[in-house]
Amino acid sequence: TEGALGLVFAVVIILVFLASIRSTLVTAVSIPLSVVLALIVLWTRDLSLNMLTLGALTIAIGRVVDDSIVVLENIKRHLGYGEERKEAILTAVKEVAGAVTSATLTTVAVFLPIGLVGGMVGELFGSFSLTVTAALLASLLVSLTVVPVLSFWFLRAPKGTPEDAEAARAAAEEKEARSRLQRLYVPILKFATRRRLTSLAIAVAVLLGTFGMAPLLKTNFFDQGEQDVLSVKQELAPGTSLAATDQAAEKVEALLKETEGVEDYQVTIGSSGFMAAFGGGTDTNQASYQVKLADSASSETVQKALDKGLAGLDGIGDTRVAAGDGFASQDLSVVVKASEADVLAKGSEQVREEVAKLDDVTDVQSDLSQSVPRISVSANEKAAAAGFTDASLGQVVAQSVRGTTAGQVVLDDAERDIVVKSAKPAETLAELRALPLGPVKLGQIADVELVDGPVSMTRIDGSRAATVTARPTADNTGAVTAELQTKINALELPEGATATIGGVSADQDEAFGQLGLAMLAAIAIVFMLLVATFRSLVQPLILLVSIPFAATGAVGLLIATGTPMGVPAMIGMLMLIGIVVTNAIVLIDLINQYRDKGYGIIEAVIEGGRHRFRPILMTALATIFALIPMALGVTGEGGFIAQPLAVVVIGGLITSTVLTLVLVPTLYAMVELRKERRAAKKAAKRDGKADVPGQGGTPAEEQTPEPARS
Repeated sequence: TEGALGLVFAVVIILVFLASIRSTLVTAVSIPLSVVLALIVLWTRDLSLNMLTLGALTIAIGRVVDDSIVVLENIKRHLGYGEERKEAILTAVKEVAGAVTSATLTTVAVFLPIGLVGGMVGELFGSFSLTVTAALLASLLVSLTVVPVLSFWFLRAPKGTPEDAEAARAAAEEKEARSRLQRLYVPILKFATRRRLTSLAIAVAVLLGTFGMAPLLKTNFFDQGEQDVLSVKQELAPGTSLAATDQAAEKVEALLKETEGVEDYQVTIGSSGFMAAFGGGTDTNQASYQVKLADSASSETVQKALDKGLAGLDGIGDTRVAAGDGFASQDLSVVVKASEADVLAKGSEQVREEVAKLDDVTDVQSDLSQSVPRISVSANEKAAAAGFTDASLGQVVAQSVRGTTAGQVVLDDAERDIVVKSAKPAETLAELRALPLGPVKLGQIADVELVDGPVSMTRIDGSRAATVTARPTADNTGAVTAELQTKINALELPEGATATIGGVSADQDEAFGQLGLAMLAAIAIVFMLLVATFRSLVQPLILLVSIPFAATGAVGLLIATGTPMGVPAMIGMLMLIGIVVTNAIVLIDLINQYRDKGYGIIEAVIEGGRHRFRPILMTALATIFALIPMALGVTGEGGFIAQPLAVVVIGGLITSTVLTLVLVPTLYAMVELRKERRAAKKAAKRDGKADVPGQGGTPAEEQTPEPARS
């Protein structure tokens, strides 16, 4: 749904700018063709359609039309110049083929470092990056083959175009110069290239403002988004029987039936099925609920209602309500290790108390605090006289309580154990003590007591370990983790005990670190591609300047919408590295073409800027509007992956487009004018001339030309 809405929005933007149904259809055909080709790639790789691959296709819908827009816009311009149709199309495609190829390869290249990211993030976003890459490469193929052919079939020169080529070009240039977009942009560009230091100072101020906004940013691992499933965990005292747990669960079920917004639910009491076979599931004292919400219900509202209702019930043990079917564990955890049991118990309790003091956490628990009552049978000094050892006593007690396996038998094609049980098994502590063992009773030769024992004992690297867990109530996991780390560092643990933060905090730190390295690798790859494209080291650096300014809009929009910076948003940042450079490539490529034709530096910048203004604006707006349905979470499905990513790309595109159209030409003019002055000085020294253009006065290239040139 969000992809279809995005497609409609992108097509509407193209129609508004081109004001031609034929041109719009020629351009828009690249969207379904690119998506189909991407689906074929997914099919050959045996990848399924899921939230990640569908999200990638939706993200790509706004981008796959970019190359076609640039190609078609250039074809229309050349047709307006009065050129013969075939010649106009070939010339137009040749002009932009190198730029769009380089731009698309740059966008695709940023996904290569995803292969370097390990763990869950690498596994998840491997298919995501492959899908986007396939769609973008398909769009490049379509723009350079299908779009020119369709243009030849369906596009014509504008009505009233003079037959004389020079007159037609002059008329087209004059008409373009009078357009609203040109009248808005050209004066700004002239001011920016004339007042270069002022423009640079404004850009630096914007960048410093971005760094100032960064502390306001929320961070987490994966944003849970709006959930339509809640999970409830119920835990009674260890050792509670299955029947007693069932009775307590009926009280919770009654509450679920009465709660508004609950559509249906499922409860599992104790361990059963596949999970139980592998030691998973829950014990007899625990119950778990999967609660399906009605479409119109808010998960936050229902969760608060359940928390309030459960607090008013007696005899149901400890209960926890959480957003169910979320992505990855969102629990904070602190691992406490010690070699001695008493040191571990003391240290884990200290940590549990400190974690409980945090404001934005709930359900603080320590797995060491869990214990289950057990019956301990220990032989005393009379056992040996009666002829019993610890081992023989154990066999007798086991036989009395649960029986002895004597063999197997096949019944109904299934092999079953033959268990020999006592006719009167011991069911209480008193009956066990009175168990007859020949002339004596068990209670006479052994100490039979009810004791507490640990449910399990965990060892990490040979040391006893306990884990303290807590669930963050806010969406700023990074801030909670920082506060928790401060408390742990200040804690004086018993000698021999250590505490380290794990859980979602460790996952988040690892993912952010790996994605940070991936971004650096992506920038390096983009730089190498740009060097190969422009055969220059300086011009690629000018293009890379637009990358940090993309962060301005991305961070600003994340803060404005209250969206945390998580793994999906970081993937969006990675995408922006490729996206924001593409428009700058198309712009600088045309400026260089004008330079090759003999234009002065400032003149080439003005001409290139005004000719590329419309396609750059179209591609940016097409991408932004295509992503708006996803950023708004129209359907509410898969929002935890796609929504933060879309917000980042939209915000980054807004600021980077503005700076690409103003700052990049300004920096280009500054660098090239400086190079020209240095060349002029060298020439003056070599030729012995004192009065050289570019020295002392204003260089001829800095004079602002008329906006049109025939």
